[in-house]
Amino acid sequence: MSSAEDNLAKLGIVLPNVVAPSANYVPARRVGNQIYISGQVPSEGGKDKYTGKVGSTYSVEEAQVAARLCAINILSQLKHALGGDLGKVVGVVRLGGFVNAEPEFGDHPKVLNGASDLMVSVFGEAGKHARAAVGCYSLPRNVPVEVDAIFEVA
Repeated sequence: MSSAEDNLAKLGIVLPNVVAPSANYVPARRVGNQIYISGQVPSEGGKDKYTGKVGSTYSVEEAQVAARLCAINILSQLKHALGGDLGKVVGVVRLGGFVNAEPEFGDHPKVLNGASDLMVSVFGEAGKHARAAVGCYSLPRNVPVEVDAIFEVA
């Protein structure tokens, strides 16, 4: 078991089965030593667990939990793309986050900390990454957050 797998177990996280995309794209694409993971939303068992806007439906803290769930789904897609071996991960290169927020909301980076903190908890120093946190008027199915990722792999 890789140290990432050990860390997931210590956190009590069991990665879910991957869900097929709902449109014409692939959930993961490897290019050289990088894997790009398509945007993941806060869903469990193929159903959206959170819907609504940050700043009205959800507080920053609640939205961080939704962002963390996006990161769990990213890790699930990553593990699947790596044939089940997270030990091949060299590092997290970048996370990109979109926050479905009210116009006056301004704490988008705090929301994305829910995903970023998980990556560091799972991969340690190799989990530190570049990042973008963008506010938007809407997201698919009215979810509050969507996160994509790029990983360096062996």
